[in-house]
Amino acid sequence: MFEAAELHRTVSKKEFEAAVPELRTQLLAAQRRLTKSKRQVIIIVSGVETAGKSDVVNRLHEWLDARGLSAHAFWRDSDEERERPRYWKFWRKLPPRGTIGIFFGSWYTQPIVERVYRKTSKADFDREMQRIVFFERMLAQDGAIIVKLWLHLPKDEELARLGRKSKWGPEAKKYAAHYDRFASVSDRAIRSTDTVEAPWKIIEATDERYRDLTVARIVLEALEGVDRPIPQAAATPASQLTGPTVLDNVDLTKTIDDDHYDRKLSKLQKQLRDIAWKQWEEGQSSVIMFEGWDAAGKGGAIRRLIAPIDARIYRVISVAAPTDEERAQHYLWRFWRQIPRAGSMTIYDRSWYGRVLVERVEGFATADEWSRAYREINDFEEQLAEHGIALVKFWLHIDPDEQLRRFEERKSISWKQHKITEEDWRNREKWSRYAEAVHDVVTRTSSAVAPWHLVPANDKRFARLEVLRTVVDQLS
Repeated sequence: MFEAAELHRTVSKKEFEAAVPELRTQLLAAQRRLTKSKRQVIIIVSGVETAGKSDVVNRLHEWLDARGLSAHAFWRDSDEERERPRYWKFWRKLPPRGTIGIFFGSWYTQPIVERVYRKTSKADFDREMQRIVFFERMLAQDGAIIVKLWLHLPKDEELARLGRKSKWGPEAKKYAAHYDRFASVSDRAIRSTDTVEAPWKIIEATDERYRDLTVARIVLEALEGVDRPIPQAAATPASQLTGPTVLDNVDLTKTIDDDHYDRKLSKLQKQLRDIAWKQWEEGQSSVIMFEGWDAAGKGGAIRRLIAPIDARIYRVISVAAPTDEERAQHYLWRFWRQIPRAGSMTIYDRSWYGRVLVERVEGFATADEWSRAYREINDFEEQLAEHGIALVKFWLHIDPDEQLRRFEERKSISWKQHKITEEDWRNREKWSRYAEAVHDVVTRTSSAVAPWHLVPANDKRFARLEVLRTVVDQLS
């Protein structure tokens, strides 16, 4: 593959100086068009250590408007990055729509280095490349334009540069000693991740002027594509249910008496307190997520859940409509950036499932957007589990009559009136559509690493104990 980047192409100083003014003008004009679009550009700068990656990043800063540009280097992980899944650090640096993000180092770096030094198997490496393909396709289908640049140098040129210049650090020299191994692993990575949505561009970097002009022209071509159609996946049709849903199997007759409730509540909360402190000491983080019908008792269950836990080690996040900042990113972005550090617990009152519940039923997401979200959510939850994060998912289920009774109660009690809105009444009219959506959610996203727990909640006290019991069992 790399032979095509060893053709000794050069650009004279005169040719370079003649080409730059027009090229810079076109880049700035294209960047201005990008700011008015709903797309973002992600530029990955990778390649041989001494090929001038830093110089390329600096050149892009010089030729583009820095106000719509951000650059991020990924090399040594911080403590907070090591305490979270590997992709967390990439998600939180994704550029907002209308801007450009330059990634100096990326999701490719660690897998390649680990494979070169045989810290991972070939099968593990190939699985990681498959995850990268899925990740990039997910971003592209959400509107991102991904530019992947591989700056290449022949082996003799890299060794010559290491001998001529002192600016190269010990890492560059160490990698150069394994040039052939890096070339082989990188070739495999490029071939397996060179897709229509995110193709690789291999650039001969021996001549700096040729390299910089080629990079700029590739970036310009990408920026000029902001008006092209966004690649779409085939939409998964909504369920056409004529029979029962998974919710129909939930036994809503379950109740509990006062004495049993009080004794069991106290016992479970004490167990949970001890578990939470043990998690803190061992650096074990957890995510507990609540979905359910309006007035199903999510808030009450959460209050009983957090009551015995020290407030320093948990956080409750109530998910509402996305802010302007959140709408400028992929819908999973706001959840990725909230992943807890080691030892901490995050509790969600509603969650990323809004994409396939509220947004699906209310038409806030297109059929393409919500139908591909099932696999995106499964991948997200799988990455949490792979990192060792305990994930517990609840759906609190009540029947329409019980919901109506609770709505009426909220209307009549002054300190509960803030809980009832016109939207709650409108949602009741779409009960069957929401039930179908919940059925799809459970059947498509209940997995061995992240199963759904369907909780009968007509009796609030029974539901609270069931939630506590499940959390204690799962975290234990």
